Amino acid sequence: MNELFSHIPVWFLPILGSALALGFYDIGKKMSVDKNSVMPALFFATVSGFIVMLGATTFRGTLPQCFQMDLSFYLHVMLKALIVGSSWICIYYAMRDLPVSISSPIRASSPLWTLIGAIVLFHELPTIWQGVAMLLIFVGYYIFSVIGKLEGIHFTRSKGIYLIMLGTLIGSASALYDKYLLGVLKLDREMLQFWFSADLVIILGLAWLIRTAFGHKHPFQWRWCIPVTGILLIFADWLYFYAVSVPDAQIAILSLVRRSNCIVTFAVGGILFHDKNLKKKAIPLALILLGVILLGLMK
Repeated sequence: MNELFSHIPVWFLPILGSALALGFYDIGKKMSVDKNSVMPALFFATVSGFIVMLGATTFRGTLPQCFQMDLSFYLHVMLKALIVGSSWICIYYAMRDLPVSISSPIRASSPLWTLIGAIVLFHELPTIWQGVAMLLIFVGYYIFSVIGKLEGIHFTRSKGIYLIMLGTLIGSASALYDKYLLGVLKLDREMLQFWFSADLVIILGLAWLIRTAFGHKHPFQWRWCIPVTGILLIFADWLYFYAVSVPDAQIAILSLVRRSNCIVTFAVGGILFHDKNLKKKAIPLALILLGVILLGLMK
């Protein structure tokens, strides 16, 4: 038994735990914003997560260490918070409008957009296997668009689809930036998560105020799933940051394993929210996951 576990990479179990927590986090997001005002739900979830982070940091006695930082550190973390905050706003609004059995598989395709960014920006040519992977993901998207029409969702005209795609694109950039912060700059992961959580509270609080100032009138209903969602994310991120900080951990593989959270979201969330056509949607979900696996494992 010991020999079996000795062959498991140090980062594998933490990233698998992060994926599981992230799956239930996605379900919590849907429960929080379903027929509810998005910005206050997002803000209070983030505040709840930060309170837990603050309590854990204080309990471990590392709070004073978190204030021993320079301006460069803070600016890097603030940039990460701006990137992630923008992604979350798009995704939360999208999840209010879309079935979780469609939004979650689209979110799982983020490694595809990282590869396309490398092709466009750095003129990298995809390998044959990467080309096959891209084709599988796009075929999965096409099948989702066909099934979506049965539920009144038109991929080319749906605001929710545009928002989930934009949030996924921004999230892909965030994953690359995480590897730079933890793998290249070697920032302390606990300090990074502390200030990242604190900055998000400020950014999302300001975004809520701006949204309100422009006449937003959607009623907000408090739900206990809102703070639970924020706490789940803190736990998922703590495991994720640990895995990314492990030497020689490849961000492409980490992102691949973490994206398996869509299986939990699709299965549990689809049943919980009574999504339609789950059996039909399982086919394009499998194609997208297979494409993501090929992107991560085949070079």
